[in-house]
Amino acid sequence: MEDTQNQGCHRHCSEHPEGTAWFEFHIELPSESEPFQLEQAVCSHGFFMMAPNRWDPLSKTLTRPLLLHNPSSSSSSLLVSMSQRSQSLAVRVHAVHSISPQQQRHITARISRMLRLSQAEEKAVREFRRVHADHPNRSFGGRVFRSPTLFEDMVKCILLCNCQWPRTLNMAQALCELQLELQNGLHCNVVGPSNPKVEAEGFVPKTPASKENRRKKAPTKSALLKKKLELELELELEVDRNLQMDKSSDTTSLPPDNGDSEVLGSDDSCYQFPNEGQYFDRTGNFPSPIELANLSESFLAKRCRLGYRARYILELAKAIVEGKIQLEQLEELSKDASLSCYKQLGDQLKQIKGFGPFTRANVLMCLGYNHAIPWDSETVRHLKQVHSKNTTSKTIESDLEEIYGKYEPYQFLAFWSEIWDFYETRFGKMNEMHCSVYKRITASNMRSTVKGTNKRKRPSRIFQC
Repeated sequence: MEDTQNQGCHRHCSEHPEGTAWFEFHIELPSESEPFQLEQAVCSHGFFMMAPNRWDPLSKTLTRPLLLHNPSSSSSSLLVSMSQRSQSLAVRVHAVHSISPQQQRHITARISRMLRLSQAEEKAVREFRRVHADHPNRSFGGRVFRSPTLFEDMVKCILLCNCQWPRTLNMAQALCELQLELQNGLHCNVVGPSNPKVEAEGFVPKTPASKENRRKKAPTKSALLKKKLELELELELEVDRNLQMDKSSDTTSLPPDNGDSEVLGSDDSCYQFPNEGQYFDRTGNFPSPIELANLSESFLAKRCRLGYRARYILELAKAIVEGKIQLEQLEELSKDASLSCYKQLGDQLKQIKGFGPFTRANVLMCLGYNHAIPWDSETVRHLKQVHSKNTTSKTIESDLEEIYGKYEPYQFLAFWSEIWDFYETRFGKMNEMHCSVYKRITASNMRSTVKGTNKRKRPSRIFQC
């Protein structure tokens, strides 16, 4: 990014424990009254827990592969680690002796996007801290972690819909594993229109179908209205049940894992220093649009257990590759997070299949808009439990405005600071958490277990996806 400066300090070393080289350079951090903290900037949103990101709580280092060129093209990745050195970030590029100035600028721009280091983002952070000074949160400094590319953000926003958090982690992990397989030449014959019924029997478990299937026959208006009312009622009843169970006990500790939680993926092992390649030998980068565009929907759904989401992700990837969706244009429109461009961006996203109100609001948050709060059943629960509001799906927008409107245009940041503090009160500091615990940060584990049994009912999560 043009407004992020980087220092010329760099070196390579051949004395790595594994005998491989690495190249290091530094990115200058913003000068502000409150010092920048890498762990605060990274561990600020659930995206940091999702593959291919790997946060090491001991060394306070973030490691992941970064795509070198245009995300809509086929290009190579480099494994990059970043850690803080006073007022700069030390960026280590693994398994290379040197990189070109262009590659260094590209990596700097990707990291700046993830950590929101641009001048516009820095200004927003300062202004938010000023208007939110009466409610400081030491764990949340105003930066919300996001992905190095808009495409990755958009896909991950789709993965948040209509499922529990462990399933979201599983799907992201599977997509990165698939990217490595595609990079190594596997599945090269798995294409869309010419081979629409590819079977991957025995490769991965079948995707659970009962909750994911879409009706082939278009529903009538009365059926849609009935379904909407049923979902609203279910949402409100679920939140009320959660609150009743919360009130039955004053414990806030994380219940022991009794095996009911979904597994994180095919392999729960996490990245551990100093063996930089240990985890990433089995998990690749997040796939680019061109890597996904030619796959068949049935294969992608089965391989990554995406269910109906596979169709939306494939259509998004194809539209980007074909030039129908211009990611650069979307990012340019949102460069200064101008409210005058908000509706235009929302209208463009609305034309993309699979991007309902909840998903659109999350994507717009990733684009730098901090005034709109994406809401779901967890938001309703939070307002009822923390603010004692009798919130329903019909009143939630007015309730959110009543509580957070005074922080305009940073309503989302105020809300997120509050809910992130609530999560850390329940589960502990996110930046100190081992990755094996991520899958247990669920709504079911936010409730105390019923006395006399370890069995917990798995709640539904209802989104306006």
